[in-house]
Amino acid sequence: MFERIKYMLIKEFIQVFRDPRMRAVIFVMPIVQVLVFGYAVTTDVKNVPIGVYDLDSSIASRELTAQFTETEYFDLACHVTSDAEAQSLIDRGDVKAVLRFNHGFEADLRSGRMTQLQLFVDGTDSNTAGIILDYSSKIVGRYSNNVLLTRLSRLGGGKSSAEPLTVETRAWFNENLESRNFYVPGVIAILVMLITLMLTSMAVVREKEVGTMEQIMVTPITPGEFILGKTVPFAVIGFADVLLITLVAVFWFQVPIRGSLLLLFVATGLYIMTTLGIGLLISTMSSTQQQAMMSTFFFYFPAVLLSGFMFPIANMPVAVQWLTYGNPLRYFLVIIRGIFLKGVGPSVLWPQMLMLLCMGVGTLWFAMSRFKKTSA
Repeated sequence: MFERIKYMLIKEFIQVFRDPRMRAVIFVMPIVQVLVFGYAVTTDVKNVPIGVYDLDSSIASRELTAQFTETEYFDLACHVTSDAEAQSLIDRGDVKAVLRFNHGFEADLRSGRMTQLQLFVDGTDSNTAGIILDYSSKIVGRYSNNVLLTRLSRLGGGKSSAEPLTVETRAWFNENLESRNFYVPGVIAILVMLITLMLTSMAVVREKEVGTMEQIMVTPITPGEFILGKTVPFAVIGFADVLLITLVAVFWFQVPIRGSLLLLFVATGLYIMTTLGIGLLISTMSSTQQQAMMSTFFFYFPAVLLSGFMFPIANMPVAVQWLTYGNPLRYFLVIIRGIFLKGVGPSVLWPQMLMLLCMGVGTLWFAMSRFKKTSA
């Protein structure tokens, strides 16, 4: 038995690594993709170009403009001279927002009267627009509190009596709220799924296309030994990619890893077992490698979209949320982010690990049951 499996493993490793392009796909592509995703996939909004339409031309308007531009979130792109110019700048995308100070802004502010400040935001990208509005409201609120404290101090009120109600906030696990720390661990999960699915889905069907399946059928090898010989090399490759991408994430992007590395690899084993099972199932159901490749991407893209990698599952329709329970990527994302950012252990992550175990055993068993060795 072990002798047959050994030669099967040797055959698969030779099959995979003899092609230089395949070696590049396995080891170079994950590094390139994690670098691209690490820099490109982010919800952080910084250096937003804004225009200022200052009809007041006062010290207060210039002070508040400076409050905006002194942060890393806004860059002063231009001074606007008319409403038509402001609309044109936003239409062309030259600026994302325009700050408009009306006549009498400083006079109303210093006298304590209701003061209006307008901010026109390009709402084409609703996520970016919402973040810009949130940043702006915080800057204006902080400036307004400073003006209030200064006025009360001049009127003779003590600082203690003028203190506003404040909320002291603290973010756990991702102290600087960097979206990169959230997305890069997720990139590890989706890349491992892509690599293992792609390799495994073509494993059996390749034997059919090149005509070696008939030779395998007349050997003493059992279906279980055949499946084991097909999956172990790709599992090893999956673990190697996880290690490789984790090193890039930790040492290049400075993503913290607070949990157990042993737990990470145990959970990765369960996850890879599931993706290998799905890939083998696709391979046994396909007649050609092209059909297997198309089926792989037909499964892969919905799996990524319904995993919570980019869009919160809680925001999806209820019927779609139920579909996500059959997605292994959903569970592994919870595990890998919990290990990287929270440092949690099996006492917290066991439900996700149990689901991956059940899905892995189920898919592998179903794939093995479909592979029937016959003499025909």
